[in-house]
Amino acid sequence: MNETLTERARRVRLAIFDVDGVLTDGSLFLDDEGRQYKAFNSKDGQGLRMLADSGVRVGILTGRRSGVVEHRMKELGIDLVIQGRRDKLEALDGLLTAAGVTRDETAYVGDDVVDLPVMRRVTLSIAVADAHPLVREHAHHITRQPGGRGAAREACEFIMESQGTLAAAMAPYLK
Repeated sequence: MNETLTERARRVRLAIFDVDGVLTDGSLFLDDEGRQYKAFNSKDGQGLRMLADSGVRVGILTGRRSGVVEHRMKELGIDLVIQGRRDKLEALDGLLTAAGVTRDETAYVGDDVVDLPVMRRVTLSIAVADAHPLVREHAHHITRQPGGRGAAREACEFIMESQGTLAAAMAPYLK
């Protein structure tokens, strides 16, 4: 069966996002004491909130562990967060169980080869514009925007548009 991209997006009940290279531009800032800093795009954050408000659960699956990520996700109301897991495929099952969904109802947004095992097993895989070429090759969809610069927002709006919820999400801002 050769499904369209929209048909895949309509089934999504859980959207999982990588952090470094997807929600950030991939830069890692460390001070002399080893404290980590990351820059998140506020438009991406708004997109994650709107997607969650539309009824799609939002999850985070990242290979690094960071207090900054924990703080940002708490601020956004995202409680499905798994950090510090290089084997993302093994960690995927924990997120699916917590969200009560299957791989067939899941999207994943990634940027690097460590994301491929998950991307190749979910119903909708999205690569950011500046993802590794192999990741772009295996993605169902590639954003126009790079990681940390609106790619997550674009992915959220694509899912909402496919599910017919984007107009309702935007309506309060048009009053």
